[in-house]
Amino acid sequence: MCGANASPDRVSEAAGLEASLSMPKTKKDTMESTMDSLLMKQRKFLYHFKNVRWAKGRHETYLCYVVKRRDSATSFSLDFGHLRNKSGCHVELLFLRYISDWDLDPGRCYRVTWFTSWSPCYDCARHVADFLRGYPNLSLRIFTARLYFCEDRKAEPEGLRRLHRAGVQIAIMTFKDYFYCWNTFVENREKTFKAWEGLHENSVRLSRQLRRILLVRGFFASRFLSPSEVIFSWSSLDFPFLCFLHCLCMCVRVSLSISPLMKTLLYV
Repeated sequence: MCGANASPDRVSEAAGLEASLSMPKTKKDTMESTMDSLLMKQRKFLYHFKNVRWAKGRHETYLCYVVKRRDSATSFSLDFGHLRNKSGCHVELLFLRYISDWDLDPGRCYRVTWFTSWSPCYDCARHVADFLRGYPNLSLRIFTARLYFCEDRKAEPEGLRRLHRAGVQIAIMTFKDYFYCWNTFVENREKTFKAWEGLHENSVRLSRQLRRILLVRGFFASRFLSPSEVIFSWSSLDFPFLCFLHCLCMCVRVSLSISPLMKTLLYV
């Protein structure tokens, strides 16, 4: 989310979100009410998933998904498609309603991959994290085109950190992700996907912003970074030494009581 003109038309009342999950539902009703045609139109995909800096007029959120079942070293695709938000219910919650009708086998492992036009709001992130706690055999990856309200002083960044703590892999869509979506979810009529001007630059900018958001947890929830967070942040940057300096500076700002070891590292 970049700028006041770019906010999607989302309902943020927690009561409305709770009600949407408790609505009577059947698999047939869910399929008919939440799924559009199997493939998206080219113009619709390019408009809603374009990672422009000022996403004016993008008032809908689209979610493309793939559900796979993992058996030992192999995986089997069970379903794929796309959803969009409906009046009074966000698209993430529509997917939770949809997948909860599956009666997933607790003895098997499932992997769900999302490609979303906007990252989840705080309330949706909370619901997704709570949902995943009830399904330890289900893993989720989210690739998003744009970050929703993450440049404002709102709760959305904490929602992303909550998903990250719940084991969700979150990343910004790159060219290869757009290419995959174009060939999987879009009625492309054998046209090759072509990157628009600024796709790579905006993807890099958003990836760095997301990385900063997720790293905050390492300093406020714990005094030290976990090995996975260090590897994640350092290996993703072109200049890992700059990231090292950034981490040390953050440690100084967060805590006035610096350990002797940290003082040694700072002043070497």
